Amino acid sequence: MTTFVDRVELHVAAGNGGHGCASVHREKFKPLGGPDGGNGGRGGDVILTVDQSVTTLLDYHHSPHRKATNGKPGEGGHRSGKEGQDLVLPVPDGTVVLDKAGNVLADLIGHGTSYVAAQGGRGGLGNAALASARRKAPGFALLGEPGDLQDVVLELKTVADVALVGYPSAGKSSLISVLSAAKPKIADYPFTTLVPNLGVVTAGSTVYTIADVPGLIPGASQGKGLGLEFLRHVERCSVLVHVLDTATLESDRDPLSDLDIIEEELRSYGGLEDRPRIVVLNKIDVPDGKDLAEMVRPDLEARGYRVFEVSAVAHTGLRELTFALGDLVGRARAAKPQEEATRIVIRPKAVDDAGFTVSREELEGEPVYRVRGEKPERWVRQTDFNNDEAVGYLADRLNRLGVEDRLTKAGARAGDAVAIGPEENAVVFDWEPTVTAGAEMLGRRGEDHRFEEERPAAQRRRDRQAERDEAQKEFDDFEPF
Repeated sequence: MTTFVDRVELHVAAGNGGHGCASVHREKFKPLGGPDGGNGGRGGDVILTVDQSVTTLLDYHHSPHRKATNGKPGEGGHRSGKEGQDLVLPVPDGTVVLDKAGNVLADLIGHGTSYVAAQGGRGGLGNAALASARRKAPGFALLGEPGDLQDVVLELKTVADVALVGYPSAGKSSLISVLSAAKPKIADYPFTTLVPNLGVVTAGSTVYTIADVPGLIPGASQGKGLGLEFLRHVERCSVLVHVLDTATLESDRDPLSDLDIIEEELRSYGGLEDRPRIVVLNKIDVPDGKDLAEMVRPDLEARGYRVFEVSAVAHTGLRELTFALGDLVGRARAAKPQEEATRIVIRPKAVDDAGFTVSREELEGEPVYRVRGEKPERWVRQTDFNNDEAVGYLADRLNRLGVEDRLTKAGARAGDAVAIGPEENAVVFDWEPTVTAGAEMLGRRGEDHRFEEERPAAQRRRDRQAERDEAQKEFDDFEPF
């Protein structure tokens, strides 16, 4: 059974905002005491947070669908709905959050680092909050907004200072087991290590982490074997250690060719050219291994590598290797730029930025004016289209924002189709310019007489459909000679 997972696709859904309440205060001798509908509660967020006690993404592999709770609707008596509870998902240190296209959304390093993967929906305002001097008793409330739906990819990149790379069965697991307290699986067959192993090493005053990366083979950078799956764990390491087998039983392999192949795979993967390298000739406790190590060492040093001859079984040469790695890690940490505290950057919108755009499109030969913008689209989502007064309130808001002026400048006429929102999820209506707006236009509660008039665009569509039906009927009744 899989116990280590370092890449998952997570489907997260934030909570929906609760609807506002439309209510009127009533008591004895005071039948119309004014609006008292409360606001809806905010929906819960989905938050990814680094937790040092978590080392794998296995939980999300088994349960990839996660949802935060919804906000509660408001109630009468000025009672606001309860906010939805945020869903906090713990992830390992070094988790990268990507979208489905592969773009990096967040790089989570350090305990407590968090990222909001899905934002909860706003709660709708109750009619008490919508009351004004001109609209003293609104007969409607705003709907809560739906929460975000996101599909994100989580990739775990091990946060370690040193990475041990090499062929399968080169002795990497044995080496990390004697350098640290890690207890990886060790056996005499290839691909014994199926997951990265982490260990902590102390070299004098320097403490660093070391990772045993599963064995690489030719073609690993293109996905052959386990290479592509685990090469990402090498990216964050400061030092690379080539563990070369000097006692291999395969006749077509030797330490120099193994080094060339692994270096080629690292080069093909990319991004690792600047990491310092150390070569470890392992298994010198074997007589033939010791002789082979002495033969290839001059060639490796001629290439510029620092070479160490070790034996994980006999514990030979480990102290020198430990302190050499500690020295390299210390230099890498000193050269690393000091991280500054995260600053909150406020980017106010330009004064002349209305926050929306109007574009003219053609649909079946008829002009359609599409309105895109954060505010208009949010207002549409909050509107109850079964309530005429709520729709009239939306028209007033759009007019105050300047949407009608933009439509006029774009060439829109009364009765033309106007779409608010993206093409796949837009609200389309026939535009009727607002001449006056406010409480004086309201009739009975929940009604707006602006929606009692006949829509010219709708009538034109009915006329065209009638013409098509008549033409089709004539075609069906036609009898050839």
